[in-house]
Amino acid sequence: MRRTAVRSSPRAAGIHPHPGWGVRFFVRSGFAAVVGRPNVGKSTLVNALCGGKVAIVSDKPQTTRRRIMGIANSDDYQLVLADLPGFQRPRDPLTERMQRTVDESLEDVEAILLVLSARERIGAGDRFIAGRVFALGAPVVIALNKVDRLKPGHIATQMKTASQLGDFHSLHPVSAVTGDGVPELRAELVELLPEGPAYYPRGQRTDLPAEAQISELVREKALQMTREELPHAISAEVEELTEKVVRVTVFVETESQKQIVVGKGGSVIKQIGTRARPEIELLLGHPIFLELKVKARPKWRRDEAMLERLGI
Repeated sequence: MRRTAVRSSPRAAGIHPHPGWGVRFFVRSGFAAVVGRPNVGKSTLVNALCGGKVAIVSDKPQTTRRRIMGIANSDDYQLVLADLPGFQRPRDPLTERMQRTVDESLEDVEAILLVLSARERIGAGDRFIAGRVFALGAPVVIALNKVDRLKPGHIATQMKTASQLGDFHSLHPVSAVTGDGVPELRAELVELLPEGPAYYPRGQRTDLPAEAQISELVREKALQMTREELPHAISAEVEELTEKVVRVTVFVETESQKQIVVGKGGSVIKQIGTRARPEIELLLGHPIFLELKVKARPKWRRDEAMLERLGI
């Protein structure tokens, strides 16, 4: 399967409204870009706002590599959230492409959701991102994420620091994991949307095709099963997708990394498949046979053709 990397604004990626859908104009519809440092919980928050899994999550930074549209639908609105890679200093063609995706996706949105972690010091990285997004002119809603299990005094201190980042529209303490504050945050974002038609069909939750969703699910499980030195070296690609069979290749950069992902007697790759298959079957709506193989592709993160092929 071959996919093309994002090279457009979020709105341009949306499907043009079509009267053939038979869907009335929503009270409110539009786009919000979700930004923040790596590992502040952006993807988990997007999943919570959309009411289901849209983007893969892990505790490892830079899990999100491409722009993923999460779509929150109701009878009264369609809120399209552009889940983006974390802001970062590009170090190689992979991270250059990731940062380019962030920059291009900040164009033509109704709002920006700036996500901060309540469990970490709000510092220079957050201030740099805030300086970028506040200069764009769109309303900025700040989500102070990961407030669960924190003392009220600590949350209040973090909220005061967050409020000094710029002229924000509103500030919400939330927990994407427990759901605390998420309905109020969603309602705030919806209020910033203009009246208009749906950009995506009502039942759609993400813009990713099935092949891309499957490869991301396999990568998520691979991240869960491998050690700290591997996350940035792992990618996945669907090689075959039929009614009964799904074949996916997991890419790493070295033979030693391949041995880690395969595991003794194939134990690790087997566990990756065991964890991924139920979610793939839920996505596809029927049982499948999942076959995984691991390939070493030296320096794939620096291979522009390979990155294009992976849709990054």
